[in-house]
Amino acid sequence: MATSEAIAADPRGRRPHYNARPLLDCLPRRMNIVVLEELKAYIDPLTPDEYESLERSLLAEGCRDALVLWGEILVDGHNRYGLCQKHGLPFNTVQNTRFQSMEDVHLWMIEQHLGRRSVSDYQRGVLALRKRAILGARQQAQREAEAATRAAAARQAASAEDSAAEALQAGPATDDLPPWDDAPPPVSRADLAREARLSNNQVVMIERIHSQATPEVVEALKAGEISMSAAAAVATLPEDEQRSAAQAGKAELKQAARRARDAKKKPKQGSEGDATEGEEDAPDAKALQRRVTELERENELLRRQVTALQEQLVRLRG
Repeated sequence: MATSEAIAADPRGRRPHYNARPLLDCLPRRMNIVVLEELKAYIDPLTPDEYESLERSLLAEGCRDALVLWGEILVDGHNRYGLCQKHGLPFNTVQNTRFQSMEDVHLWMIEQHLGRRSVSDYQRGVLALRKRAILGARQQAQREAEAATRAAAARQAASAEDSAAEALQAGPATDDLPPWDDAPPPVSRADLAREARLSNNQVVMIERIHSQATPEVVEALKAGEISMSAAAAVATLPEDEQRSAAQAGKAELKQAARRARDAKKKPKQGSEGDATEGEEDAPDAKALQRRVTELERENELLRRQVTALQEQLVRLRG
């Protein structure tokens, strides 16, 4: 594929050996590009230093990388587009024709940013969690659709006089496409950690921060005022205490993390202590419940595979 520099040098596509004109075009001024705030905010913004560095690079070298579009919607290159508009710089575009839905766009954006070195461990973990949520929702929708299809097929077969013969004739046609082939496997915590280049323990901390930490604590983590482990500890505290610690600054956040850890280590006695311990263990219980859900999904896929193989074996023996 031709590079954006090659197209910029010859915007009319007069170099046929590159065969790039269908993909890259020098953007006309009159072309309408739609910036969706949802997509612009989907990925954490650049730091001021990163933004200034990008601006200097564009002014010195031009916009070398093409902006990615889905129709007229800007998918990748929001900062470059804004700076090019600000300074009147030319730029190229590329259409991604594989997108079928906004979920596809989100997944593509996640994949792109997971591989970038500038993305922090916490940001990679959050992106991986978003990907797991999207894939999980798709799997659930696919299971529901398959269940509805099976129910409709069962009603149709029951109403037919020769339902048994029809079932035998229809059986081999479905053997080539078993129901689990098109369904992505459940995304386990280990898979998530491997893709985001994190440890399992880091994923657990990010899950806790993502689900329990207040925005003030998350901002402190992103700003480097608190470590990930400390943020995960502070996230177990009541929200008011989290906010107060974040507003008080770096030193108080560290003290709050220490208090949270000490409270978890302190032995409990009597009924009052047991109740308190149960409250502190609640975040771990949520994590265990999520793991149970993941395993149940995996078991469901395995049960479907076993059922299909058993039916196939019966047909072969018959």
